Amino acid sequence: MRVPYPRTPHLPWSPGAAADDIRSGDLSGLAGAEVVVTEKLDGENTTLYPDGLHARSLDSGHHPSRAWVKGLQGRIGPRIPAGWRICGENLYARHSLAYTDLDSWFQGFSVWTDRDRCLGWDATVRFLHRLGVPTPRVLWRGRYDERAIRALKLDPERQEGYVVRTAAGFDRAEFGRRVAKWVRPHHVRTDTHWMHAAVVENGLGPNSALWHVRSGGTPDGAALAAALGRAPFTGLDEVTARLDALGRTGDARLDGVLAHALRAEHRPALLPALARPLGLPQARRIADLVGLHPRPARPYPDEHRRAGLTALTAAVDLGVLHAVAAAALPAAEPEVAWSALHAEDAGLLGPDPLGWLRTGLREALAGLDPDVRDRCWAHAREAYGLGRISTVEEAVAATWAWRDGRFPRLTHLCGPSGSGKSTHAATLPGTRISLDGLRAARGSRAEQRDNPELLREGLTALEAALADGGTAVWDATSLNRHQRAHVHAVAERRGALLTQVVTVVDEAELLRRNAVRPHPVPAGVLTAQLHRWSPPYPGQAHRTRYLDADGRVADSHGSLDAADGPEED
Repeated sequence: MRVPYPRTPHLPWSPGAAADDIRSGDLSGLAGAEVVVTEKLDGENTTLYPDGLHARSLDSGHHPSRAWVKGLQGRIGPRIPAGWRICGENLYARHSLAYTDLDSWFQGFSVWTDRDRCLGWDATVRFLHRLGVPTPRVLWRGRYDERAIRALKLDPERQEGYVVRTAAGFDRAEFGRRVAKWVRPHHVRTDTHWMHAAVVENGLGPNSALWHVRSGGTPDGAALAAALGRAPFTGLDEVTARLDALGRTGDARLDGVLAHALRAEHRPALLPALARPLGLPQARRIADLVGLHPRPARPYPDEHRRAGLTALTAAVDLGVLHAVAAAALPAAEPEVAWSALHAEDAGLLGPDPLGWLRTGLREALAGLDPDVRDRCWAHAREAYGLGRISTVEEAVAATWAWRDGRFPRLTHLCGPSGSGKSTHAATLPGTRISLDGLRAARGSRAEQRDNPELLREGLTALEAALADGGTAVWDATSLNRHQRAHVHAVAERRGALLTQVVTVVDEAELLRRNAVRPHPVPAGVLTAQLHRWSPPYPGQAHRTRYLDADGRVADSHGSLDAADGPEED
């Protein structure tokens, strides 16, 4: 069934309302609610279905500007659930505004279920991004505040207006109360209607090559490389075919393509380099695929494979990992295929293999302290990998020992000097154990000769801090797994909830910071640190958090309440 998109009422202060437009005389559906304000784009309202599309009019016919979006529908349509529809803006043809830097010629702004219900905004973004469809830019979000929304500054030469909608989902009957728009004055500024003029394409920006891959398009190696500031990529056909055979779309497809293209790069340097164009979460996934892709090709005792593969699911999509490994290491394809077979037997090759377990534990542990929930989740993942549990009920029983929350808590920071560890550590509760602080107490922060004795002193202090359910923060470079192992052994002995905090700062910024630090490390020492630096992978601690160059937690793993959520509210 085809459904026309509702007419969006203008806000009372919208200057662009024409005589035949409707105005919202009742904002009670927005008042008191959390709302999202997105940029209103100047294109053609278009609805995509599993089996077709139409513009605002249900009987819209052919037009040259609709050819590209028809191709997009052909790629993503099979992954739209039956009875669902995606509404968005077809931006291929220039209307009144000339765009020069679009992420895509189609951007989605709402998703409707087979019950004619509009998904909440966060579920909308997740759903669309999994298909490879970008969403309009968010200009403001918060509890509805007319004064703040009125104060938004737009450039009328480049922006048509904005749309206000509730962050929560709603039924179609509520649309007029939950959505409203502001449009610039005289927003139509052309003499001839765009449909009756020659089609002029809007301009795409460098990110469009990334979104094209996410949506199932054939990768353009030169355009992808340009978006990341690298030399052109080649040889992407094999990995793309493997990813498509798995049915991967959205970020997972792009992760695999880029990990294959960048497979020879140095992971610690790749992580901050990719964080700039892609954001830290996707940069982390790609860098971890690069670091881990040789693993499936290595000999491994079969009796331990299930546990090892389950642990890897915390870091990467195992389907994508095996696709990258098979394409990058053709000589080792039998070993990779054997590893994939074990992963399939354990139910680990899907895009969210432990989603059923996480969802079940969320419901069973509702209301408990987040630390307790995360400690139980970590134990359940480990037990599943060891084959000790196979159902949610068994997981609930297996995690009983952690329910009282009387276990210690340890936050372990790691990263090169000057990456922001101590600044973040100062914001955390608990006994702080700093190796630099212990050196200073001995007379010199720069003294390195007594490091073994200093480490023993720090570990003794850590044992004492974690005794009887204590909380501690370990603040040291902890550059590689060997160095981290000493701290992890203490945490395991004490049964502590271990949270690892990883700093992600590129070499140029580290050098700049080191030059102005009150206690700079010698340049040679920092260079040596960067040579030894091997960031931990998710799963090597119960929880892992990543700090960006501004010291913000920009990515996290291991929480039972991670924002993967259901599709519907």
